[in-house]
Parts: sequence; structure tokens; C-alpha cells
Amino acid sequence: MSSPGSGARVRLLGAGDVRGIAGRLEVRPTKRLGQNFVVEPGSVRQIAALAAVRPGDEILEVGPGLGSLTLALLEAAVGAGDARLVAVEIDPVLAAELPKTIADRAPEFAGLVDVVAADALAVGEAEVGRPTVLAANLPYNVAVPVLLNLLAALPSLERGIVMVQAEVADRMCAGPGGRVYGAPSAKLAWYASARAAGTAPRSVFWPVPNVDSKLVAFTRHDPPSTSASRAEVFAVIDAAFGQRRKTLRAALGGWAGSPAAAERLLRAAGVDPGARGESLPVADFARIAQARHEC
Repeated sequence: MSSPGSGARVRLLGAGDVRGIAGRLEVRPTKRLGQNFVVEPGSVRQIAALAAVRPGDEILEVGPGLGSLTLALLEAAVGAGDARLVAVEIDPVLAAELPKTIADRAPEFAGLVDVVAADALAVGEAEVGRPTVLAANLPYNVAVPVLLNLLAALPSLERGIVMVQAEVADRMCAGPGGRVYGAPSAKLAWYASARAAGTAPRSVFWPVPNVDSKLVAFTRHDPPSTSASRAEVFAVIDAAFGQRRKTLRAALGGWAGSPAAAERLLRAAGVDPGARGESLPVADFARIAQARHEC
């Protein structure tokens, strides 16, 4: 993709390029960091297209690795005009190499990218500014905590597209009553609506993972109206799903002080004490937290 009125372009990485950079750096993808690098240009272009980059967007990428998706996002930013990208990488070797890769593959646009060597579980506006859109191939082992941290720490984040393990994607998108609906589903629903946005075959990764991957798109919305804090609401969610086979009266007994106290709070919130957490939308958890908050 070229910038308006120019022949400049971004050269994406192919499988050989990715392995070549990794070999030169003596980098071996590690399970500890959940590293599975995307090596298929069509896949990173798909993610970048789903990010729907707009003029003026500040794009946040988490875990850029060797830069495959970074370059596709840069290509999209150039096409949109007046967009920038910040990439957060926890591996110091990869964080140091990424600017060199960008300078080599997209020299005219290297100034549009900032690389931050940091843990995405700990970043906020001080490190990454005020991004508007997230696009990331999230490490399987920390995908949900990373996404929840970013939504909490970065209120400017309006929307995003993430590639995650298929099982995690299903939980993110699940609604009340579903078999896989749980604490991650309810907590994400506090911040945003999530929807399935496609699949990614195992063959697009190096090394090839032993799990399937899916894409999840999200759009931020206002949290439920409540006088309780987010932390108080999340404490109810954790208690409800900590013993998900039990009724809310029993599951929330420890949180409320006793099953009888839990029943009083549930009735005050208009929630059936005999229901289970998996049947409740996040607004109900907010009402339960508020009932205790007001007692």
C-alpha cells in the first residue's frame, strides 16, 4: 500500500524473513512468553484490515515479536493517513531489533512507530499515551489479563482486534447461559462488547502451535450504572464463578459473610438466590455489588 501521492511502501515479512531474523538474533520462541510468530503476510493483513484504522488513530500493538503484524499495521496507518503506532514488547532483544526491521522494511514511515520495551500487564498512559485501537496477536497464557489491564488503564481505547487461543476467544465472546460463559466473559463485558471475527489456521504461525486460534473484535461501551466500584463488581464475579456449580446463595456466602447474608443481598438486587453465576449478565453482578455497597 502506498502513501497518497508517493511510491513509498511497506515491505511485509514472509516466513523466510521471520526465520532469518530469528536466526540472526539467536532467538528461539519460548512457551514462557507465549511466543508464536505469524509468518503469513495474508494473515497479518487480515488483522490490520479488521482493525479498521482511521485517520488520526493511535494504534497499540502488544507483543509485536519480530514485526510481522507491526508492518501490516504500519501499512494500514499509512493508508489511513495521520495515524501512528506504538508497539509494546516484553522481550528486550526483540524490542531492540524491531526499530531496525521497520527502518529496513519501511524507511519512509519509520517515524510513525514507537517501540516500548515493557510488560503489557503493567503499562498505562505514561508508557503508551492514549491509543484508540488495539491490534495484537496476544500470548495465549496471558491474553485475558492483558486485555483487561489495557481496557482499565487506557480509557482512550475505543475498539480492537485480537488473535487469541480459540478456547479463550470463545470465552471472551460468550453470553450469559452459555457453557463457556465465565469470569473472563463477564469482566470483558464490563468494558466492551466482543464478537467473533474469524479464525487463523495453525499453519500461519512459527512455531506451529498445538491449539487453534481465533480473532475477536471488541468495541468499548459504558459500564453498567452502579454506585459500586469496578473492583467491587469484579469481586462478586470472582466469587460467583469460583464455585460455579453452586447456587449464588452458596457461592457468594464467603463474599457476603454467610449464605443467609448473600440471599438478602441477592433479593435486594432483584436476583434469584437459586440462580447460578453463569446465568447472570454483568449488570446483575453490578446490582449485587451495589446492594452490599449500600448496606
